[in-house]
Amino acid sequence: MQIRIINPNTTRGMTDTIGAAAHRVAAPGTRITATQPAHGPVSIESHFDEAISAVGVLEEVMAGERDGMDAYIIACFGDPGLLAARELTRAPVIGIAEAAFHMATLISTRFSVVTTLGRTGIIAEHLLEQYGFRHHCRRVRAAEIPVLDLEDDADAALSRIIDESRRARDEDGIGAIVLGCGGMADLTDEIGEAVGLPVVEGVTAAVKLSEALVGLGLGTSKYGDLAFPRPKSFTGEFKRFSNLQPVR
Repeated sequence: MQIRIINPNTTRGMTDTIGAAAHRVAAPGTRITATQPAHGPVSIESHFDEAISAVGVLEEVMAGERDGMDAYIIACFGDPGLLAARELTRAPVIGIAEAAFHMATLISTRFSVVTTLGRTGIIAEHLLEQYGFRHHCRRVRAAEIPVLDLEDDADAALSRIIDESRRARDEDGIGAIVLGCGGMADLTDEIGEAVGLPVVEGVTAAVKLSEALVGLGLGTSKYGDLAFPRPKSFTGEFKRFSNLQPVR
């Protein structure tokens, strides 16, 4: 089984962190490749960043189709380009926010999300509504750290995430914490030990869900709105997308 994990930003260190976390939980026989777009934002902290990064995500899925991938993971908590990516393949495509929300509801009746910046917390709230998990989430909390601090100032960032997670435990009446950034993929053990609650992280959750879907022989439906995009002409810098055809 081959799973391609796509970090939608262009920071190599974060891609490596995400890939290492995925390797740690992958089953024997699962081959993980962690990739990132050639162009795009170095971090994703706004709707604008997400919109730009989505094009790179789609290009990585198209490359994965040529390489015969069995599943894809979009490793940004905003799940940028998720539905468009599903249109391009019959393989499962999982966003890490959706994966983390699902997993959290299997082990607790209420959870809180701890993310990086307050403005990205609003994006997480939108996804909770869209995916139908708003009732399960007590609060979306922000440690108020830029995403790249997870790479550049890791100890201070971890300390702030732990502090916010403890506040969530003490104030929110929850049973679990969801980490709201792909760059937190390697922090679950330390946070869980410090806080004393189950900590769900979307990259690793998505790996196990991908393995389950592939093992069950379930892929993305090609009926209705997730059918392959109709071939058409594109202009300008997107001319390369003209007359797309399924690879397989």
